[in-house]
Amino acid sequence: MLAEECKALLDALNKVTACYRHLVLTIGGTSDSQNLREELKKTRRKAQELAVANRNKLTSTLKDTSLSKDDKAEFERLWVIFSTCMDILETDMRRALELGHEFPLNLPKKHLIQSGMSGGTSGVAARAMSVQNMKYDAEHNIDVMDLKDLENEINQVGEMMYEMEMKVSVPQWTVEAKQDPGAELKLAAGAGASSPGTISTEEHKTICDLSKILAIVVFSSVLLIAVILAICVVKLS
Repeated sequence: MLAEECKALLDALNKVTACYRHLVLTIGGTSDSQNLREELKKTRRKAQELAVANRNKLTSTLKDTSLSKDDKAEFERLWVIFSTCMDILETDMRRALELGHEFPLNLPKKHLIQSGMSGGTSGVAARAMSVQNMKYDAEHNIDVMDLKDLENEINQVGEMMYEMEMKVSVPQWTVEAKQDPGAELKLAAGAGASSPGTISTEEHKTICDLSKILAIVVFSSVLLIAVILAICVVKLS
């Protein structure tokens, strides 16, 4: 039961972190707006709340000396996933800070990034916040006011990650994966091969072999004709 709770919290954090990354990529683009900046603020704060909940749950669990070997290995695996997720969150927060300084909303003449992404971002933010519709109530200069808060929150995330390493030492190289390397890619390839309109590896190999044989036959025929013509020319001369 405890492992399932930790997995649920971790899944929620992964979802919000992924949504936050999607929103960060739209800063400075054609979808950038005051609403986007508010969505970024709410989403990253939701991610930080979930991060604290994950940290508290995993830290207290891994400190429990009564854990069995298998349970400890499972929670250590979740801890590594959590640490990786926090690294991604911190990286995206730093990227948001840089882009926020580079593309303030109060400078309309600033050239926008032609990222190829268009449309609103409220749906992404709503999924991150687990609500039907986003409500906006930020002030008009949120793009400037929020940068200082963002900078402080980046420092807080960094401090939290440092405290995590001090409280629980789980070297990533000591944690064993539950699947073989490339298992997910093999599953995806298998699913793709079974779908309509796709060619399996064996069929593709057979087609390639036939193409090679045909090329050899054509080349041999051309070479034979060239030799015959050369002999004829020599005899005629």
